[in-house]
Amino acid sequence: MTSPQARLPGLPATEEEARQRAEQLRRAIEYHNYRYYVLDDPEISDAAYDALMNELRALEEAFPELRTPDSPTQRVGAPPLERFEKVHHEVPMLSLGNAFHADDVRRWYRRVCRLAGREQLDLVVEPKIDGLAVTLLYERGRLVRGATRGDGLTGEDVTPNVRTVRHIPLVIPVPAPERRRADGMPPFPPVDGPPPRLEVRGEVYMRKSDFEALNRRQAERGEKTFANPRNAAAGSLRQLDSRITARRPLSFFAYGVGIVEGVELTTHWELLGYLGALGFPINPDSRLFASLDEALAYADAWLERRHELDYEADGLVFKVNEIALYDRLGITGREPRWAIAYKAPPTEAVTVLEDIVVNVGRTGQVVPTAVLRPVEVGGVVVSHATLHNADYIQERDLRIGDHVIVKRAGDVIPQVVRPLPELRTGAERPWQMPNRCPSCGEPLVRPEGEVAYYCTNVACPAQLVRRVEYFASRNAMDIEGFGSKQAARFVELGLLKDPADLYFLTKEQILAVEGFAEKSAENLLRAIEASKGRGLARLLTALGIRYVGSTVAELLARHYASLDEIMAASQEELEAIEGIGPRTAASLVEWFSRPQNREMVEKLRRAGVRFERLGPAGEEAREPLAGLTFVLTGTLPTMTREEAKAFIQAHGGRVTSSVSRKTDYVVAGEKAGSKLRRAQELGVPVISEEELRRMVTRGR
Repeated sequence: MTSPQARLPGLPATEEEARQRAEQLRRAIEYHNYRYYVLDDPEISDAAYDALMNELRALEEAFPELRTPDSPTQRVGAPPLERFEKVHHEVPMLSLGNAFHADDVRRWYRRVCRLAGREQLDLVVEPKIDGLAVTLLYERGRLVRGATRGDGLTGEDVTPNVRTVRHIPLVIPVPAPERRRADGMPPFPPVDGPPPRLEVRGEVYMRKSDFEALNRRQAERGEKTFANPRNAAAGSLRQLDSRITARRPLSFFAYGVGIVEGVELTTHWELLGYLGALGFPINPDSRLFASLDEALAYADAWLERRHELDYEADGLVFKVNEIALYDRLGITGREPRWAIAYKAPPTEAVTVLEDIVVNVGRTGQVVPTAVLRPVEVGGVVVSHATLHNADYIQERDLRIGDHVIVKRAGDVIPQVVRPLPELRTGAERPWQMPNRCPSCGEPLVRPEGEVAYYCTNVACPAQLVRRVEYFASRNAMDIEGFGSKQAARFVELGLLKDPADLYFLTKEQILAVEGFAEKSAENLLRAIEASKGRGLARLLTALGIRYVGSTVAELLARHYASLDEIMAASQEELEAIEGIGPRTAASLVEWFSRPQNREMVEKLRRAGVRFERLGPAGEEAREPLAGLTFVLTGTLPTMTREEAKAFIQAHGGRVTSSVSRKTDYVVAGEKAGSKLRRAQELGVPVISEEELRRMVTRGR
């Protein structure tokens, strides 16, 4: 029967024609989802993709009976649930035993070889993603249920939420003429059709870059930010309102199966290839090894570079490759004997919170810092850690003298996570934020709606030292030979009242400072003179305006030709720039409205500091790296990753976190890892830091 709506122009005339067209559109959309989200290699533009999706939506509006739960149009989420239903796992989702040292892995390997009656076993090594384990049930190729691991026997039904994750196929196999895979990954066999029932298991996670972008958006809207990517992923997937999940940037890696019907798989390596052939994303760092020594060597090298990856992982999983041995090896408790997690060095430790001190930053923010009994965390001895703000301390009831858990956030910045009140003796002391600045003694203020306290005294010595240090830092004006020690000495001697005074120092004044001789004084004067030509973006960064780091400074320098134009811009004009929110715009306007700041800007002008952006005004496309996309990997000789990113952006280029066919160049340093291999596989040019600098100096 023909639907009345079907007679609208551009729509099929009959329900059967509409059904055929809808199926065609769904296959095409799933294919392009796979290319975009899994391969990071789109074939069509966003506009072309939107046209396909809009046509499918129109069909489903005209013929509501064609709208199915596995349609790509349904990834936007469903109405909120009142609660999650429980799901019993037919095949339990087991946990893993842990190995913290190579010797632990060797003992495990000897044990499984003995139990298997073998002298040697092939091993598959896979990254252990730090996310939320899920199981996906497909019947006749359609996703019918998604559930969390729960306690391994019973989980929660989160089907509406997993349907919103673009990396998870709604129908398998995903239509695609070929499957691209990284070198060393398992072969993807040809697949004729879907199995009757298949339960795919894997990890829902959030990429680091997506997590940072999400937190920026949350903060800009004044909403709660997330502590880490794992919490963000878990919280997003366990929303009763799946429309919220649909707005979160979740990703997925498949690593195993539960129920399997109609398919014979003999090895885990073959299983990974089969999942990849169906259209599931498989971690490209998974490898097959014929010896334990080779597997351990790979694992140790991978653990060294795991911080370069765009996802968090706390180790690798070693699995016996031969599936037929799993029953013979069995399980102990809820841990399979045929697999073990080789964990990275622990990033948490217990120590004593000996004191809490406050430090004044360059913006006047007063930040509490923990003084700890020295303890090793993740291979580094930690004696100080961040406590974020006074609310953080009060909410956790942290007391001086407490035994506390210390974690290296992102394996880099130490932070106090929580106290262990069960170990208290009664001698512990509560702490309160002081009401006066520890540097200048002026009262501290807490702006309405903020968690931070500030010293608003512009003459505060501690603020001035931090501002001068930041102004001269490598990411700002890059004054070589002038660091934190020099900033403190020059301020203490009264030679600097603000950062602009750097440009009025004389050789005689510098020689009067301890540590400087004739040659070093001349070198510093040359470095100060050279910094005058850094350009608008660097100068904006150096001013230390709240919420204006190097990325925002680069953005502003692309929209305005000079500092004078930015100073004259209204808050409304600034907010109109994509990427500049109300808080940042207000901060810029407020900073330039202060008389003392205007006075410093005029001193910089008199000193001859360049206020204009680098390159001819209004000719952005002629910047030497304009229109080029770069990916950074490895350790560069003279620049940190952030410095290299700022360098590329300052000359018109764009930096992304992953290599695709759209990448123009990969800049590689020592210990370059998977991104380098990916570039070689795709034929993307690989250059050194020196070659990058030559591209700028010679205009490509």
